[in-house]
Amino acid sequence: MSSFPKRLIGAACLLAAMAVQAQSGSFPGIGRPATPKEVAKWDIDVRPDFKGLPPGAGSVAKGQDVWEAKCASCHGIFGESNEVFSPLIGGTTAQDIKTGRVANLSREDYPGRTTLMKVATVSTLWDYINRAMPWNAPKSLSTEEVYAVTAFMLNLGNVVPDNFVLSDKNIAEVQQRMPNRNGMSTGHAMWPGKEFGGLSKPDAQNVLCMKDCAAEPKLASLLPDHARNAHGNLQEQNRPVGPQRGADTTRPEGRGAALAQPAVAQAAPPSGPAAGGGNKAALALLAKHSCTACHGMDKKLVGPGFAEIAKKQSGKIDYLLGKIREGGVGVWGPIPMPAQNLPQADAKLLAEWISQGAGR
Repeated sequence: MSSFPKRLIGAACLLAAMAVQAQSGSFPGIGRPATPKEVAKWDIDVRPDFKGLPPGAGSVAKGQDVWEAKCASCHGIFGESNEVFSPLIGGTTAQDIKTGRVANLSREDYPGRTTLMKVATVSTLWDYINRAMPWNAPKSLSTEEVYAVTAFMLNLGNVVPDNFVLSDKNIAEVQQRMPNRNGMSTGHAMWPGKEFGGLSKPDAQNVLCMKDCAAEPKLASLLPDHARNAHGNLQEQNRPVGPQRGADTTRPEGRGAALAQPAVAQAAPPSGPAAGGGNKAALALLAKHSCTACHGMDKKLVGPGFAEIAKKQSGKIDYLLGKIREGGVGVWGPIPMPAQNLPQADAKLLAEWISQGAGR
């Protein structure tokens, strides 16, 4: 009988070891399972049946305020866009809302296709705005703001009235007014099961090649030499989200490890009052506040390059500080720059850096 407790303890230890092994998976001692809160931060997708949609609401009026502050600079006051992005609104009619099919999509002479013409589900709009907008600060909108911006876009397309409040309670009703809701086929079995009315088998059947098979093609993505730096250095234009950082297009392709280093690290030594630590601090602030999403170092992107601004506004620290904090339009073209909400000290350092030549 005295050996029974020992066996019991041994079995308990074995079970505990197996539990630890199961949690660690194929890499014992590396990492840990994600907590429910950590998973929840990434589990934000919204399906066409609105599974995953968080509770909340937002009005058209609220959406207009958010739109003008954070969206219009890229997409236009009325969703008509500008010279940078494609239009979001337009091309749909009251008849389209009734039929659920956008007639202009079948016209070869129609000048272009807007987002509202093509999108079939309102969940697609909500989901994309929630995870990717605004461009310079993705995932920064509150749930109310996402509902409100979605409502404002639908109002611009005459899908909902001016006084409408979009919410998780009525979004399914709004779906029944989407102009192209019947324009997307679900009869392809790309979703598992029949929850969206799809087929049980895929509409395409692949047969394994067993004889005289064609050689497997090699796919690659590259920029031709004449286009590598046509729109500024790609490495300086990526948003600070995700692992992609872009190639240094100021250099010819095939420089190996040299491309792994940011262009600012290879530049000539800076000169002037902002040299040394001042330049490094300014460059760090450009990345921190996503300034390079719209401005290249030497090339125009959405807005002018920093070198061009420095040449035109040399020594004008107070003027540059005001433009950074308050935004503006007309000096460099029709695309407005929104006001930037950044600390006064950061804005002043950037203004000084630009006024002194925007060195690297």
